[in-house]
Parts: sequence; structure tokens; C-alpha cells
Amino acid sequence: MDKPFHFKQFSVAQDRTAMKIGSDGVLLGAWTPLESGPGSILDIGAGTGVIALMLAQRSEAEIIDAIEIQEQAFEQCVENFEASPWSDRLFCFHASLDELVSEPDQKYDLIVSNPPFFSEDTSTGDPSRDLARRSSSLPFENLLEGIKVLLAPAGLFSVIIPFREEEKFLELGKQAGLFANRITRVRGHAAAPLKRSLICLSFRQQPLVETELTIEISRHQYSAEYIRLTSEFYLNM
Repeated sequence: MDKPFHFKQFSVAQDRTAMKIGSDGVLLGAWTPLESGPGSILDIGAGTGVIALMLAQRSEAEIIDAIEIQEQAFEQCVENFEASPWSDRLFCFHASLDELVSEPDQKYDLIVSNPPFFSEDTSTGDPSRDLARRSSSLPFENLLEGIKVLLAPAGLFSVIIPFREEEKFLELGKQAGLFANRITRVRGHAAAPLKRSLICLSFRQQPLVETELTIEISRHQYSAEYIRLTSEFYLNM
């Protein structure tokens, strides 16, 4: 059985969820800009709920909703929300993005997503994990069209994707009327190629702020920037 993952202010059970706690979700939860003081947040494809929980810790948002299509993950997300210090602000829907878009109750000031992006020929041997990882379960085009409907006019959309997909994703964003305002490209260590792109988009065209983040300077020796980004979450950081 997978043990709960303990952060400084909350814990995340993950024994019934296909996608376990990983650096992508933690990066997105820690990096997502909150300067605008969002009052409402939506996490698309919540999994364990870790990103929504991190944003609950970091923000004063009164509404933090999440959607999760897989039943086991949905149940675990609800469990994690209810066990957290912010249970009164967190709510998970057992629904797909298409369902939410078809009957939108509100628009959100901030939307976040760590979308599945592995190709069809990538298999882990676990069908539920494969579904969670495959881009076909939430294609970028569908994700961005959903954001177009659900994002408030002055809202922000924050996402993490493979660096190799960045150019394609930004072009699809433009087609949906969404423009990159901030990008941080991530590599595992100094000699490693770029692996991930953290991207913040909005309906506003403005000068793009681009940075890079290196996670480790040597094996298990984290960079000062990564420590600064994640220290309020990781127990030993």
C-alpha cells in the first residue's frame, strides 16, 4: 500500500489513485502566480488533490473547486480535502471537463491543470495509470477550449507540460484567444536538457516573462531557487 505523503501543513493519501505525488504537481502548486488574489480557483484533473491543497495553503480564495473523472481518484481527492485544514473551501466534482463546460455555473479567477500528456504507445502495465497519463484522455485542444469557457475575463490559467510540447501548446492557446504571460522552463540538473514548461496564460497580450529553473545542482542537492519555491511545503526542505 502506498503511504500518505506528508507536507508541512497537510497530508495526501494516494493508495487508490493512479497518479502518485510527483514533482510536476508540486512545481505547479508552488509556482502558480497568485499576485492577483484570486477569489475562485479550479483544478482540472485533480488526482490526489495536491495542487488544490497547495493553493489553499497559499491563497485566501473562498472557492477552490476541482474535477476528477476517475472514480477512485475522485474519492481519494474528497478524502484528502476533508482531512485538510481548508476543508470548508475545497470541493471536488466527479466530472469531466466536457461536463463542466456544458453547464458552467461560474467563471474562475484562476484555473490550474497538470494534464496527462504521455503518448498512446507508453504503457505502465496499469490501465488506470495509463489512462491518467495519456494525452488522449484530455487533449490539449479540449483543455484550452474548456479554459476559454471557464476562465474569467481577467483570469489566469496555469499549467505544466513537457518542454517539447511548448511551441504546439502556445499556438493552440493563441487559437483559443489565450496568450502566454509567464513561462518557467525546468531541467532536472545543470547538464540535463529542459524537461518541463510551467506556463501562465490569460486573455491579455502582454510582455512575456521567461525564466529557467534547475531542480538539483548535484544528486539530492537542491538549487537555492527550488528550495525557495518549495520550502513551505516539503518537510525536509
